[in-house]
Amino acid sequence: MDTTTEKTSYWAHVSADGTRSQTVRQHLLGTATLAEQFAQPFGAGSQACLAGLLHDIGKYSHDFQKRLAGSIDRVDHSTAGAKEAWQLRQAEVAFAVAGHHGGLPDGGGKTDSSDTGTLFGRIYRDVPDYSVWHDEINLPEASHPAQIPRDNFSTSFYIRMLYSCLVDADYQDTETFMLGITAPRGGYTALPQLLEKLNQYIAPWWAAKTALNQKRCEILRACLDRGRTCNSGLYTLTVPTGGGKTVSSLGFALTHAIAQGKKRIIYVIPYTSIIDQTAEIFQQILGEENVIEHHSGIDYSVPENDVDPAHYRKTLAIENWDAPVIVTTAVQFFESLYNNRSSRCRKLHNIADSVVIFDEAQTLPVNYLRPCVAAIAQLVQYYGVTAILCTATQPALQPLFAELAPKLSIHEICPNTNAMYHFFRRTTLQMAGELTEEGLAGQLNAIPQALCVVNRRATAQRLYAMLESEGRYCLTTLLCPADRKRLLKEIRARLKNGLPCRVVSTSLIEAGVDVDFPAAWREEAGLDSVLQTAGRCNRDGTYPAENSIVTVFRLQDQRIPAIIRPNVDAARKVMEAFTDPAQPEAIEAYFSFLRAVKGNAALDKNQIMDMFCKGYQGRIFPFASAAEQFHLIEANTVTIYLPVDDGIGLLECLRAGQADRALYRRLGQYAVNIYPEHLQKLLDAGAAEPIDDNSYILTDPTLYDRSTGLSLDVETGKAIFM
Repeated sequence: MDTTTEKTSYWAHVSADGTRSQTVRQHLLGTATLAEQFAQPFGAGSQACLAGLLHDIGKYSHDFQKRLAGSIDRVDHSTAGAKEAWQLRQAEVAFAVAGHHGGLPDGGGKTDSSDTGTLFGRIYRDVPDYSVWHDEINLPEASHPAQIPRDNFSTSFYIRMLYSCLVDADYQDTETFMLGITAPRGGYTALPQLLEKLNQYIAPWWAAKTALNQKRCEILRACLDRGRTCNSGLYTLTVPTGGGKTVSSLGFALTHAIAQGKKRIIYVIPYTSIIDQTAEIFQQILGEENVIEHHSGIDYSVPENDVDPAHYRKTLAIENWDAPVIVTTAVQFFESLYNNRSSRCRKLHNIADSVVIFDEAQTLPVNYLRPCVAAIAQLVQYYGVTAILCTATQPALQPLFAELAPKLSIHEICPNTNAMYHFFRRTTLQMAGELTEEGLAGQLNAIPQALCVVNRRATAQRLYAMLESEGRYCLTTLLCPADRKRLLKEIRARLKNGLPCRVVSTSLIEAGVDVDFPAAWREEAGLDSVLQTAGRCNRDGTYPAENSIVTVFRLQDQRIPAIIRPNVDAARKVMEAFTDPAQPEAIEAYFSFLRAVKGNAALDKNQIMDMFCKGYQGRIFPFASAAEQFHLIEANTVTIYLPVDDGIGLLECLRAGQADRALYRRLGQYAVNIYPEHLQKLLDAGAAEPIDDNSYILTDPTLYDRSTGLSLDVETGKAIFM
């Protein structure tokens, strides 16, 4: 990196105790070095280096120096670097630099005025003189990565990845200065050693004596072998429920990552309700210190004019996915890829050169399927990612991938998927027609162990109240992860010991929750949901399939929720056409029919793809506008921390200002995400208090029941079940 020597003392940061200062030049060089390193896996090192050198040159202004010394006047210090990048015809760098505090802006249009927040508007903006930077910094040549196309969508995706490199480098260099020592990162066990841990864990399995366990070993062996020999690319792993796909997919990922030189494994799970289970399995195998579980709603960004060290510490605590194994949610993964804020995008560059497993791929939301598939295609084609779509009910995504990435082919990891279906068939579907809630509760109470999945929270609440009190459970997303783990442990123990165990739930239990009931009931829903409920019945093949009944019913005087009506219609059509609606051909027909019913436009409800391909309201590259429109869960939620068990002490630390990565990671076990209107009810009742704009604490512990979750009806204390 060609730079001049430091001529004067222009400061970028001052330590919390006021005894140390970091010069602008030191910060620019440190950030540029890290950003270049982060961008090397996708060939963007030169542009990332340029972004690092330009991002804070506005701090060379006397106005910013006064701000750092205590002035209350606001100073725009990020526009300067964006203007320089624009003059160099480095539009991608200009976007990244302009957004490194406030978030990637909309590109806007050439007629935008200087007071707009778009990139064009900011380029026209007058800023305080910062010309001294020429005396201290020389800029390198920089170019767009050769392998990344220059169409609008690919370019927008690349800008986010470049932005990620810049903001993570900026955070890390600042963190190192604030701490006074190099930030404690890395130190994880290397992937070959993690594979050794997996081999030790599965070693006793190879002497399998039952036909079921032998078949599971066959699947595991296929995954280990294919992982060593397969090239980077796009794969499916179609393993029936009970086939051991969680550990098998980990085996493929580890052997493949080592063989192909990948950096990490990212396991993407549909729901927060099951992330705990998968993370716990991986932590048992690989060691807790090597697995990051990330599903918190925490989201901090440092305002451009904020020089408060305490705020920096909170921002630096956000995970950047630098561990060898990440377990996260589809919401966190895809919303980060389409977000524009630094705290959400910071981790994106660490997805490059990774193995990404999409567990329960059939749950990818139909309304956002096109942008989700497009993002997977970008990662596989241009960022060194190997992606695995892992499920027992494989959705028909081939036509969508063929449209969005014609040169990208999909390969199945496990052979003979049809034969495996017949081997692992464990249940029989039975249509019960219409039932009353009282009649349904009577059927559940008639046997000691039963699972019932319904479509509405209110229905779950009423049924739960009708169940025999001994061994009844209602799993809810309003339970914090620590309590979900505890209750699932109780449920599994009661099932294993033959004790009464009746569970009523909404669909959160369907995808991947490892429980095994002798019988199950499912309110009429999409075929994939019905089969996922069936996967929680006779999982280990204890009973003949003919005796393990999954009863599909509709409830008297209840209409099908509008959001799943197309799914129910598609399921009814397939059930009429196929004698066995669980066979692979029926599943493929179901997904194909569902997509046809919804139509192509419904696969991108908010037209996210068109926003980048064609522009939005006269704006090119509308990063901020698209981020507002891309929410896999339509209503935004906020995080509330609970004074439960260890959460009490952790919250005391948070109140005392001890914000660090480890604290937030542990606090995530005692947090739930709720809708803003529910939060407002708690605030109005004096039952919650804000820590800051992004997180809250429940101050009335009587509103949290450790068996049913957070009560959202503040007046009555009646819980709402999800």
